[in-house]
Amino acid sequence: MHRILIVSRHFPFVRPSVTRSMALSAYQDGKRRRLVDTGKNNELPIGTPGKPWGDAEKAEWFTSRSKKRAYKDEVLTKIDELKDRFDVERYGALPLDKERYPLYAVKTRNWDSGKPHVLITGGVHGYETSGVQGAFLFLQSEAERYSASFNILVMPCISPWGYETIQRWNAKAVDPNRSFNPDGEVVPGRSFNPEPATEESSAVIDYLKSLEVKQWLCHIDCHETTDTDETEFRPAKAARDGLEPKPDTIPDGFYLVSDMTNPQEAWHTVMIDAVRKVTHIAPPDDKGLIIGETVVQEGVIAIPSPKMLGLCAGVTNATYATTTEVYPDSPKATDEQCNRAQVACITGGLDYIMKGL
Repeated sequence: MHRILIVSRHFPFVRPSVTRSMALSAYQDGKRRRLVDTGKNNELPIGTPGKPWGDAEKAEWFTSRSKKRAYKDEVLTKIDELKDRFDVERYGALPLDKERYPLYAVKTRNWDSGKPHVLITGGVHGYETSGVQGAFLFLQSEAERYSASFNILVMPCISPWGYETIQRWNAKAVDPNRSFNPDGEVVPGRSFNPEPATEESSAVIDYLKSLEVKQWLCHIDCHETTDTDETEFRPAKAARDGLEPKPDTIPDGFYLVSDMTNPQEAWHTVMIDAVRKVTHIAPPDDKGLIIGETVVQEGVIAIPSPKMLGLCAGVTNATYATTTEVYPDSPKATDEQCNRAQVACITGGLDYIMKGL
């Protein structure tokens, strides 16, 4: 029987041109991710080509994942360190292990209903490190100076199981960043389509409702686009859905994902200009696209309403909303630059908005 080859992010999908006894492993050298030959056969067969995964295949996928880093050490410790300066609220926990995976939000102090509300989210895709660590860097270095003008809420690690196991999906093989509107429209063949609700997205939605904020001014959702999107995620998604994988090009550089129904061109321009002081901006591919989508201005693509697609960027009614995409695997960017790029985007966007208040 034919089998699909899926491996963890540390052992990406083995291309046909690579010897079967060889796999690739990513490690940190303190500056950037590199690939090395492990000399081991790390192929993991799951599913049958052309047949969507059922519960058995999803369970097999889940049991094959393993802890790669510690949510407690890299996230919860930093949450604790912020309690003297911010209001920290526990808004839930993952049922998978409530003690191991508590969920936290961090708020600037002295919230005032007369001030605009800003939401910063990270770690919706747990494997996208700078989404989490960039949100923390913003809290540690910049958030307080904006608190006189804004009520700021930061949810730095929405998917802790994905963070620990370095996975895009949650433990049930669902993409959290397609799960914020399970009633959204599914368009066959479209790269962005909503998926079922997840524990991660439901906890965020319930918490935001509890705050009773009638109008959000800004929401910036922090993400990365990585080489493993191409080597692992797309093949895995195709296998899960019983489809053929469609190869694409990973952009080398930072870009933003805007809402074509609310483009806010000037705001996006300011954020791109702020980020270029820290790291390079992604150019279009040879077809003039970034991740298969039309480039509407330098470093910016536009997609249908994030709310209809189930994206986290559509979870509020924010006037200004976008998704950041850092490229951590570029030889031209360090981990520090990736975190700083997230912060530069956030501060650039807030500075622009402040001028109009």
